[in-house]
Amino acid sequence: MTRTALGAAAVALFVAAANLRPAIAAVSPLVDRIRTDLDLSATGVALLTTIPTLAMGVCAPLAAVVGRRFGLRRGVLFGLAVIAVATAARVLGGSAWLQLICAAAVGAGIAIAQTLLPAVVKTRFADRAGLVTGIYTAGLGLGGAVAAGVTAPLADAIDSWPGALACWSVLAVAGMATWSASATSLGLDSTAGTDRTGAVQAGPVTKGLPWRSGVAWRITALSAANSALYYCELAWVVPLLHEDGQHGATGAGVLLTVMISIQVVAMLAVPALLGEGRDRRTGLALTTVLTAIGFAGLAAAPATVTWLWIAALGVGHGGLFTLVLTLPVVVSRDAAEAGRISAMAFFVGYACAALAPLLVGALRDATGDFHLAFGLLSGLTAAMLLPIARLHKGGGERTARVCEASQT
Repeated sequence: MTRTALGAAAVALFVAAANLRPAIAAVSPLVDRIRTDLDLSATGVALLTTIPTLAMGVCAPLAAVVGRRFGLRRGVLFGLAVIAVATAARVLGGSAWLQLICAAAVGAGIAIAQTLLPAVVKTRFADRAGLVTGIYTAGLGLGGAVAAGVTAPLADAIDSWPGALACWSVLAVAGMATWSASATSLGLDSTAGTDRTGAVQAGPVTKGLPWRSGVAWRITALSAANSALYYCELAWVVPLLHEDGQHGATGAGVLLTVMISIQVVAMLAVPALLGEGRDRRTGLALTTVLTAIGFAGLAAAPATVTWLWIAALGVGHGGLFTLVLTLPVVVSRDAAEAGRISAMAFFVGYACAALAPLLVGALRDATGDFHLAFGLLSGLTAAMLLPIARLHKGGGERTARVCEASQT
């Protein structure tokens, strides 16, 4: 692949990934308005984050069906189209049921696109997996950061929070256009149907999920915790800073945007510093510890040196997020295997992660603050060190057992 084609393909991945979080991240700055207009408790409003996350897990295996029928390129395009339509439908009204249905549909679209992206990386960028995963993960993080920072002022400008949520469909349409225009650079139409032996396949995930693989389960555990932390950040960092940290609503939103912006930089910088082929366990462990410190600081002293905790979560979780998403690509031998591991990680991981924002909201309702909830998030982060310690050198376990287990 020439440098020009590589650059165009990387831009397409970046823009596509930028659509995988705005529909969820846009909810957090509008929590107070949504809760008031729809008469919801903290637990109830958390469903707007929980439902799409749950849908992302439940619908992850659907990516296999879409991939087999349409191939990798058209499969990702289909996922973006679902996101665009479901996001636009949010403008139709302020009904709680309508918003929850749209949130579920958005989650389904995200599941399809996000589950297929590791197979795209394995197919076209196997020798640059860490760097390219960092690029599309940075797009994912930047989309969330922009949504978190822009949605509230946008809602003020148009005097409508449903309209502000729906505006992110424009980004999804732009993602579809960029992805379609990069068909030649991506070169997926000519490769999506061939496995490592040269046999014809209809899509990236053609066999069962690797339920008996210890490797896949460790990646799944890390994916579940990683996703749970991310969605709790999107849903509850702003309310915590506002209620417990005595920051104004606008200031709290700015801090969230700063945190996600730092994460975007870390998503690119950490894989680049590690380099391809190095032992990723050290990076995983260091970023995990830093993330745990950030959550602990917000739990114990959200109004004291707040910027320090925000920076710790930015650098720590930004690097951790990319390293975890890289694992299916690192341990797999081809796009099909990467797709199977990713589908399992998202299926189980997101289904578990969906409960986390809901539990944080329930603890907030029960205790009156976020101290206990964020303390538990810090403990969950520290627990990630256990599966990390059992990974083999290189960040994974490149072994035929993954492939064999997926067929049993």
